[in-house]
Amino acid sequence: MGQDLRRQVEGWARAEGFEAFGVTRPDAIPLAGERLDAFLIEGRHGDMDWMAAHADQRRSPAVLWPQARSVIMLGMNYGPDRDPLAVLAERSHGAISVYAQRRDYHDILKTKLKRIAGQFATLSGADVKVFVDTAPLMEKPLAQAAGLGWQGKHTNLVSRASGSWLFLGAILTVAELEPDAPEADHCGSCRRCLDACPTAAFPAPYELDARRCIAYLTIEHKGPIAAEFRAAIGNRVFGCDDCLAVCPWNKYATAAREVRLAVRDEADRPLLGALLALDDAAFRVRFAGTPVKRTGRDRFVRNVLIAAGNSGDRSLLGEVERLLGDHSALVRGMAVWALGRLGDAGEVRAMRERFEPGELDGDVLAEWGAVNELAPLDLPPRLDQPPPLTPPRKGEGNSRGGGSDG
Repeated sequence: MGQDLRRQVEGWARAEGFEAFGVTRPDAIPLAGERLDAFLIEGRHGDMDWMAAHADQRRSPAVLWPQARSVIMLGMNYGPDRDPLAVLAERSHGAISVYAQRRDYHDILKTKLKRIAGQFATLSGADVKVFVDTAPLMEKPLAQAAGLGWQGKHTNLVSRASGSWLFLGAILTVAELEPDAPEADHCGSCRRCLDACPTAAFPAPYELDARRCIAYLTIEHKGPIAAEFRAAIGNRVFGCDDCLAVCPWNKYATAAREVRLAVRDEADRPLLGALLALDDAAFRVRFAGTPVKRTGRDRFVRNVLIAAGNSGDRSLLGEVERLLGDHSALVRGMAVWALGRLGDAGEVRAMRERFEPGELDGDVLAEWGAVNELAPLDLPPRLDQPPPLTPPRKGEGNSRGGGSDG
């Protein structure tokens, strides 16, 4: 029954469009918990407090669901149909991570996994639970244990068939299924992913400091992005694919076949000017159903302003100046920085005279203080004004992607 059941489940998975399939045991990743602990102790998770909050469950599926006996891991290819790094040279366009240019994969995969799990439960009579990157489950180490691929030096899963482009889902069950052999590490001496990182987010091979990762900074981080990272962000407005895209194993990858994972026009190389013009309602409409929406308009426009400041495109100056009066301090602060990058001394002084006197937010005032040291304003102190704050350093600030699964 066990082998027949396994073959039946794999057939259902293939029919649902999953290219990768494997089975492992809940206790197959004993070292992942130790690596997670080290990651958290070093504070490399940044503002992702949810990682520490459920660390006891995240360390092992056996803690998350003690009755589980098998873990079915599935992978769906989301490979791009073009070089995802080409847009980085188009400075007036925004670069959105490959995974986020489409409908939210959580919705697509969960629907498919539930159908497979329902069929499995009906046939076997065994209890099942479905997971898609929303529970304290370490999918990447489990995927390696199930033979889907291996965690590369950039800590992401690499597949010999799909390269870096696999969405992962898991079905846990109380049924006993024959496990697959784990996949070996095939990185060898290659270090392309490590050398490609614009912000040096890898302290060592197989280690990630999320606080320096552009994916974390532009997606998870809630506060101002530290000045040391802004130029390196370039025109990346949501996520970063550099370490994924340079992997040599991508030569075997193919473009995504799932129709619902087709790239959406509104997320494909959008013009920065159009993105700067978004208010909350327009942002929600434009990015409805995509991963971009969950970041929220204010954080997203913060990212776009950094891209604008890096663009050298003075046609964006009007939108940047308008955002100096935005309701969000997060947006205002980055607008000040973008103004300093795009405007000349006279334009910066004029905007500073207009906006700085009425500003009460410490982070925004710090941006004004840093934007143009050559043209300081001679303003009298105000008793109701809080002292300026220095721009947040790495690992500090008011903020919260990237993370590391073991």
